[in-house]
Amino acid sequence: MGTIYLIRHGQASFGAADYDRLSDLGVTQSAVLGRALLSRRPRTDRIVSGTMLRHHQTAEACLEAMGLPRACERDSDWNEYDHQAVLRVYDPRYADPGTMAAELASSEDPRRRFQEIFVASMRRWVSGRHDTDYAESWPSFRGRVNGALARLNTSLAKSQGALVFTSGGPIAAICSSLLNLAGEDALHVNSKLANASVTKLVCSTSTVHLSTLNEHAHFEGGEGSLITYR
Repeated sequence: MGTIYLIRHGQASFGAADYDRLSDLGVTQSAVLGRALLSRRPRTDRIVSGTMLRHHQTAEACLEAMGLPRACERDSDWNEYDHQAVLRVYDPRYADPGTMAAELASSEDPRRRFQEIFVASMRRWVSGRHDTDYAESWPSFRGRVNGALARLNTSLAKSQGALVFTSGGPIAAICSSLLNLAGEDALHVNSKLANASVTKLVCSTSTVHLSTLNEHAHFEGGEGSLITYR
């Protein structure tokens, strides 16, 4: 049986002008993860990453900690969904970033208000009632990442292993397919995925099984302050 380790990126720069960049904490999380993976010595016959900067930076810090070359294959099908597009469809006013910023600034709790807006927009996206409104619908997104998984699995020889550096959305979408979960359940899974966590898949030539979900014990105990979800 082969193994594929789906790795969520380390903490990105939430609230910054460029979200698609690891925070200092995110780099530390990625290095701690690398040391934990080294002690487990997973097979690393293939190393794949989405094309987003936070994927690359997570891979670099993790692989460096493992003592492995930092080069990896890039596949945009492992990229996250476009959350800004989902927000714009939910409320066209958010096409202007200033509108969102002003609304949050006037709120008593900007982070909570953003979460309310974000959850509502995501529920609309996965509901199945508005698929034609989106450039990439939820079924299309789930098909994209499951297609990336299928290609990777079929390219692995027997007993080979792969590391995949990606985002929470693709991991949740794959798990929702493997567990036959509805879209709203996938959102719940996504919200609980820790930064720099590991989800392990066990694969044969024809099947993929979920072995573990959202492993982040490498951050427990003395490293508990490293556990983040955004």
